Amino acid sequence: MPSGKHKSRTLRRVFVRTPGAETKIHYRKRKPSAAHCAGCGVKLPGVPCELPAKMANLPKTKKRPERPYGGMLCSTCLRMFMKDKARSEE
Repeated sequence: MPSGKHKSRTLRRVFVRTPGAETKIHYRKRKPSAAHCAGCGVKLPGVPCELPAKMANLPKTKKRPERPYGGMLCSTCLRMFMKDKARSEE
C-alpha cells in the first residue's frame, strides 16, 4: 500500500517497466498549465510549459517569442492592440 504522501493526486503516477520485467509506479511532479493569451485566453504557441527546473536551463529565446508582448499576447491580439495604439496616437 502506498504511503500517505502518495495517496493524494498531487504527484502524478508514471508506470515504469524495470529491467526485471516488473511494472512499478514512480511518482513525479505534474507539469504546470500552459500559458494563455491575456486578451482572448487562447493557448500561446511557442511558450513551453515545463517544470521550473527545466525552464531555468532553457535559454531566454526558447521561453517566449522574440516580439513585443511575447509570452503575453497571441499574434492576433497583438496585431489588434498595435492597430488600436497607432490609431489612438493620431
